Amino acid sequence: MEREAMDNSEESYISCLSDDCLLSIFSKLESESDRNAFGLTCKNWFKVRNVARKSVVFHFSYNPKVYKEHAQCLAKILARSPYLKLISLAGLTELPDSALYEVGASGTSLMSLSLYCCSGITDDGLAQVSFGCPNLVIVELYRCINITDLGLESLSQGCHALKSLNIGYCTAISDRGISSIFRNCRNISALIISYCRGVSGVGFRDCPSALSYLEAESCMLSPEGMLDIVSGGGLEYLNLYNLKSSAGLDGLGRVSSLTKLRFLNLRMCRYLTDDSVVAIANSCPLIEEWSLAVCHGVHLPGWSAIGSYSNKLRILHVNRCRNLCDQGLQALKDGCMRLEVLHIHGCGKITNTGLALFSITRPSVKRVMDEAMSIGPPIEDLFRLS
Repeated sequence: MEREAMDNSEESYISCLSDDCLLSIFSKLESESDRNAFGLTCKNWFKVRNVARKSVVFHFSYNPKVYKEHAQCLAKILARSPYLKLISLAGLTELPDSALYEVGASGTSLMSLSLYCCSGITDDGLAQVSFGCPNLVIVELYRCINITDLGLESLSQGCHALKSLNIGYCTAISDRGISSIFRNCRNISALIISYCRGVSGVGFRDCPSALSYLEAESCMLSPEGMLDIVSGGGLEYLNLYNLKSSAGLDGLGRVSSLTKLRFLNLRMCRYLTDDSVVAIANSCPLIEEWSLAVCHGVHLPGWSAIGSYSNKLRILHVNRCRNLCDQGLQALKDGCMRLEVLHIHGCGKITNTGLALFSITRPSVKRVMDEAMSIGPPIEDLFRLS
């Protein structure tokens, strides 16, 4: 009897706490398990927990059963959480457009949306989100293969505040969609178009100077497109790994106009020539990390230019460069005074004597055999709310 009275007293005490007080308590909880336990206390605390929820994240899974369970509970979770800032639906490959209705209902609070590998989403679903969530600044559409230029046009018209966009492997995208993003989203700073083979680069014409990060791996960029890509002048990070060339020509010398460039990935750019390397080294003095791995078109003039002009270079990747010889390595040794790390292996023209001489003369430079696929700052930082 006494215990029952105590329990009733505790319930009465809990029910007297105002929502503002509960929200204050909830904000002090750091772990997700504590927050979940908070919501299980009673109905009112559950309501407060949902109101205070700022993010919904479905972690990527390879289990179809898990995908199905996530899709079934999505609408209910979103309906109960009206003030979400971040929604991640990564890996829900069969998610239909209709599921995005509740996402669009999140309204002005939503700032980050990840539809990573949601291949079932089409332009119609993206349009619902675009016009319902005008304050989106981060959108990930990686491998959303049914998104076309129409979807990007809807996104650009509804979300003018957009800053980071990932449309890697969206193979139905062309320069028309890219152009609409730049026309309507002038604050965009990070863009990933890797493997979008329908993009030639001309959609970048008059791109904003705010664009500082671009990944365009395995894209089929034209010489005219390269000229448009650098037209904004603000790029600090440029990834052109495995660049394709429809004309079979080296148009990479245009990169030399990017005077703010700090990270440059030209790995496997097979059409790259010494002329472009010399122009880039001479005109881009801020480069800190440069990958020229598997660039067989770079010979002694290119390596000499890097040694002479790349005074801020800290990390250089030269793995499997067929035409890097002892003389080229000596040019790097005698220059590049801030060099800290050299990724090098598989360079057939470099002798053991050349490597030994480099190590003796520049003992502070760390030699690494591993071949890095990506360089520069972690991409996750660009798609994370601050």
